[in-house]
Amino acid sequence: MDAAIEYFEQYAGGPVQLIGQGMEGVVYDLGGGEVGKVWFGRQPEDVRPLQAFLAELSEQDLPFRTPDIVRVDLVDGRAVSIETKLLGTPLSESLATGAVTRQQGLDLFADLVEALGRTTAGQASKALPLIGESTASWRGTWGETLAGVVDRRAAASRHYLQKDINGFDELLESVQAKLKAIEPDDLQILHGDICPPNLLIDGDGRIALLDWGFLTTAGDNTFDASTAAGFFDMYGPDARLIDDLLLDRFEAAGHSRERMYLYRAAYAITTATIYSPDASDGHYLWCVNNLNRADLRDAV
Repeated sequence: MDAAIEYFEQYAGGPVQLIGQGMEGVVYDLGGGEVGKVWFGRQPEDVRPLQAFLAELSEQDLPFRTPDIVRVDLVDGRAVSIETKLLGTPLSESLATGAVTRQQGLDLFADLVEALGRTTAGQASKALPLIGESTASWRGTWGETLAGVVDRRAAASRHYLQKDINGFDELLESVQAKLKAIEPDDLQILHGDICPPNLLIDGDGRIALLDWGFLTTAGDNTFDASTAAGFFDMYGPDARLIDDLLLDRFEAAGHSRERMYLYRAAYAITTATIYSPDASDGHYLWCVNNLNRADLRDAV
């Protein structure tokens, strides 16, 4: 890490400050409105597809700010990047303090999904690997691509899901068949993880949407509608109420309820053990609860 810090200090022309560490890497404040990131286990060729995608994203007419990777290099065997710094307070924190009301937050989520529904996905969107896969995940149509990801990820969770989901094998088969039949006329840019911690609100009320890449691809905007509804409040006492409120809102905006349930099932199967390989965390339980929902099972 010392070599990376030296690289950042040389780029910044002075000392840099550690500001955070996540699943993907360590982030330093470089000053001048930029941050530096040391990526865990990634080479520059792994990061450049995301750089190209963010450049493609910046060409869309979006009402919110998005990240930008200015530079990618190799330092001490690991990828490092220089990125624009997006300022603001996470929506999750603003909701907790009351600075943003729940209704305002719900409106923000609906606006984000609607804005992404007006995008046009290009080749850079299709070139991104999904869920940590090592190569581009896009294979065939959008529906076939998602079905393939579900199939590959289900192998990691099948042992647990078969015990906790009644008729899991039949459910998986139905989900894959329905996904493969989906061929949208147009493809939009999907974020794939619209949740309160990934939204920043600055002092002027401007919004930024962070953390592109986990499930970002070209696809059907209804996927973002489905997952965003479930992510606004995943674990609180009103989680199901808020989920249903957003699903109702997105359905009224033209998103198919049945397809939203299908995408929710696909997401739950795909990510069930993504954070805890032994299925021991709250996210796994959230996925199981979704897959056991009577309304979802009736639709899927």
